[in-house]
Amino acid sequence: MADWFQRLFRRKKTQDPFCTAVVPAAGCAARMEGVDKITYPLRDVPILLHTLSALDACPRIHEIVVVTRADLIVPIGQLCREACLSKVARIVVGGASRTESVLAGIRAASEEAALIAIHDGARPLVSQAVLDEVIYAGERCGAAAPAVPVKDTIKQAENGIVTATPDRAQLFAVQTPQVFEASLIRGALVKALEDGVTLTDDCAAVERLGMKVTLTAGAPINLKITTPEDLAVAEALLYWRDRT
Repeated sequence: MADWFQRLFRRKKTQDPFCTAVVPAAGCAARMEGVDKITYPLRDVPILLHTLSALDACPRIHEIVVVTRADLIVPIGQLCREACLSKVARIVVGGASRTESVLAGIRAASEEAALIAIHDGARPLVSQAVLDEVIYAGERCGAAAPAVPVKDTIKQAENGIVTATPDRAQLFAVQTPQVFEASLIRGALVKALEDGVTLTDDCAAVERLGMKVTLTAGAPINLKITTPEDLAVAEALLYWRDRT
């Protein structure tokens, strides 16, 4: 009997913390030349559905909250039902900025959520390996994000004139999902809104508080679809991934 209790205790102790994936998909896609990148088909499947399917398949993710525009609430709900995505718990309306939208998603998360994984709706090719590693690091360190080394030499410039050439070895392109302890990211985003700070990613919110963010291995295939050219690249990468 004692052995049974010890096994039960170990199983509970090693159980993954409850993780909610918040998926901001409320942008206006201003750089997509009239294409709605969330519903645009990639190999005959909407981009957002590729994204949600990857998150739904991840054992470390327990629920998904989608944040989108009011006009997409019903279509996205129908997509999720037809695809039998069991972890999509809520679809909520976003705000005027990314920060407001992410906060709306966090506030809609389950009270059980110990971790929040924030993943771009237009980043459809995220792998299970990337998800697993960054969620584990988020649990261990409190704040983590996948990243890839920058390939090109980067120049700082002012009025078209180069002012500096940073050391490329110290530069990384940060991806999503970015994973945080739930109360940390909630408080950091509220503070950013109160201070009127514009953020382009969520790590910056906790960095403002002096918190360290751990980088994990990202993947070149985990691109964010931002411009029409990215659609062609994503199509090619999807074909390449399915062939390898």
